[in-house]
Amino acid sequence: MRFLTLLILSLFVATNLLAQPYEGKAEFDKKRQDAFLCDYAASPEAVDLAITKYFQQLGYKPVEEKGLFNKDKGFKTFKDAYVQDITGEKIDYLVKVEARTKKSTEGATLTFLMMKGLLNEKNDMKEDEIKKVKRFLASLEASVQREYLELQIKAQEDQVQKSQKKLSTLKSEQIDLEKKMQTNFSNQQDMEKEISAKQTALEVLKAKRLQ
Repeated sequence: MRFLTLLILSLFVATNLLAQPYEGKAEFDKKRQDAFLCDYAASPEAVDLAITKYFQQLGYKPVEEKGLFNKDKGFKTFKDAYVQDITGEKIDYLVKVEARTKKSTEGATLTFLMMKGLLNEKNDMKEDEIKKVKRFLASLEASVQREYLELQIKAQEDQVQKSQKKLSTLKSEQIDLEKKMQTNFSNQQDMEKEISAKQTALEVLKAKRLQ
């Protein structure tokens, strides 16, 4: 019974870690736009790398919206892109990745807009077409987790290198300290000899008092 409970719990946790696509709204072009969103149990950087590499493998480079007063800042646009997994025509895909919460970077939300000029493609999409987009977003899960793992490996490698560098510094400091200690010990021996010689000379002088 306990094993069954643990199995159900593990399956529940695993399901919650999978990509969760849904429909929502996004602010773009000074309007509230219909959008697709998907939550991933990974860092925003991992999600951004996964979606960007997907389009780059198809031959599309992103154009990123920037500028201090640009309300669309943060969106990457893949113009006139043909994505067979979604539709048979070329449209503009706009993506934006953000952390799910301000306090944690271990969860990310991908905002996914499909535009044709100024028209939002989602407005006229049928139910089966909507499901197709959601399946596409969910299918990115494997790529997202691969990127997330590579980022974690890189971060851990950096930590190992930092620790190794610190250890090397400590060892160098130890060598310097040992050299100083050896020099100090040698100086102590020389000083003891000098004191002994001066003490002998002092005793000789004191002995002359008795003559």
